[in-house]
Amino acid sequence: MTDGETPSREELVERLAVPVDPALLELALTHRSYAYEHGGLPHNERLEFLGDAILGKAVTVQLFTENPDLDEGDLAKRRASLVSSVALAEIARMIGLGKHILLGRGEEQTGGHDKSSILADAVEAVIGAVYLSCGDEIATEFVLRIVQPLTVDPERFGAAMDPKTALQEAAARRGAGGPTYSIEAAGPDHSRVFTATVTVGELVTAIGEGTSKKQAEMAAALDAWTQLTARKKK
Repeated sequence: MTDGETPSREELVERLAVPVDPALLELALTHRSYAYEHGGLPHNERLEFLGDAILGKAVTVQLFTENPDLDEGDLAKRRASLVSSVALAEIARMIGLGKHILLGRGEEQTGGHDKSSILADAVEAVIGAVYLSCGDEIATEFVLRIVQPLTVDPERFGAAMDPKTALQEAAARRGAGGPTYSIEAAGPDHSRVFTATVTVGELVTAIGEGTSKKQAEMAAALDAWTQLTARKKK
């Protein structure tokens, strides 16, 4: 999306259903690639940092309160399934967030408006903007409302705990071959970022990132499983 083609912010505010400050919302939607290309504008990474904390707290408290019989390990796995990049990207797609994110030309040309990592970061930044605009109580309510559609799917928790196995089983149910993975690494040795691509025949291709090969493959597998499951439910 180029300058002048930005979708109506009113449309997004209506979907968010919270009175978020327009300037903070604009900041939450400004990716660093766009900021760099426009003279070093402020971007959304500080809001993302704040939103991550608000998200984690809200989900943790809810899981702890509503699941008195689950031990710490199971609670941690359920939380991870709801705050992962894959889950947040799914939320972003539900509310149509991608088309509102301001991206640099390079990110636009490589599908940045639907890239899970960018979508997830933007959701966290929007949560941060809601917190600063409306306070802790409304921000918590907002988080629980946008996460709620994910909590009603019991399959999600199992998939999040072992996404590679869940994807393999989903592929088998569709008569497809086993998932195939490829890994790329970038960055210096002390700060390596791994990108995994998983392909299930012609059914789906998904990408995941992580600080280890295993983490990247798990993120890619969970994204692919989510896409396959969403298709089945349509």
